[in-house]
Amino acid sequence: MDVCVIGLGYIGLPTSAIMASKGHSVTGVDTGSGILEEIRSIGAQPEEPGLAELVKRVLAEGNMHLSSEAVVSDVFILCLPTPLLEDKKADLSSVRSGMTSVLKVLKKGDMVVLESTVPPGTTAGIVADMVRESGLDPLEDVDLAFAPERVIPGNILHEIVSLDRVMGGLTPRAAERARELYSTFVEGKIHLTDATTAEFVKLVENSYRDVNIAFANELALLASDFGVNVWEAIDIANRHPRVSIHSPGPGVGGHCIAIDPYFIIDGAGGKAHFLSLARETNSAMPDEVVRLAGTMLGDLKGRRVAILGLAYKANVGDPRESPAFRVIELLEKNGA
Repeated sequence: MDVCVIGLGYIGLPTSAIMASKGHSVTGVDTGSGILEEIRSIGAQPEEPGLAELVKRVLAEGNMHLSSEAVVSDVFILCLPTPLLEDKKADLSSVRSGMTSVLKVLKKGDMVVLESTVPPGTTAGIVADMVRESGLDPLEDVDLAFAPERVIPGNILHEIVSLDRVMGGLTPRAAERARELYSTFVEGKIHLTDATTAEFVKLVENSYRDVNIAFANELALLASDFGVNVWEAIDIANRHPRVSIHSPGPGVGGHCIAIDPYFIIDGAGGKAHFLSLARETNSAMPDEVVRLAGTMLGDLKGRRVAILGLAYKANVGDPRESPAFRVIELLEKNGA
């Protein structure tokens, strides 16, 4: 197929390269300053093993092309960022902008797949409405689907292929058509559902992890009050065959776990109690780290503190939403 991938970030670029390696004719689109030139020159940043070499190969073979605007294609895949706004709502401006670009060349019979993490109802709402306003019927003229990514930085090339995927269609036909496309490179099982359920599933996966991390962090706070070594307590508790508690930490970072729960919370009308409490607990952990440092040192003013690890987790070069930066901010505020 002729595939146009909108957004060449940490998901769009490897998705484009893998699809091109499977014989599709792929056009990767990005409007970011210098991004296309960087991809042409080095392929990709070295943090993702094997990606730069794969990108260079498919570009040289002619199966992948680069463009600053959408081109006529059979399929359009949107891999665009959806960060949080100051009020903890999803910033969907990139999705809207990407769809505006697609609508300039979208025709009857095409398929549009959204991979960006979005609040439930975005595909059936914003995306479908934009298609309808362009003069096409989102239920009859084109196929709209939501296919969330599930990968972990540092192992993206493997997980894009190996993990199970969920395809949520605005119609059953759209879901099936999305499966036909993704089955050309996905080796994991592909599960079909409607678009809004697929959007909810992606958010649930990362909210589940946030809640479990918050439980471990709350145990650390409670253990301190009881004079208990939380590491020893968790180690012993985890020896039970049905218990698997995470390790406490300075908070939660990354592009998913620290953000996705808010996409549910915002639309839940105050009903997302566990998710809200988990976000509150994990967001407060940098303050606890600094409080502990102050307790150990007596006074942070004028003291030198080394921060070992700026990424949000081990073995990745990704600092997005990393709690380490909040720890540094608080340490400096206290004079360290």
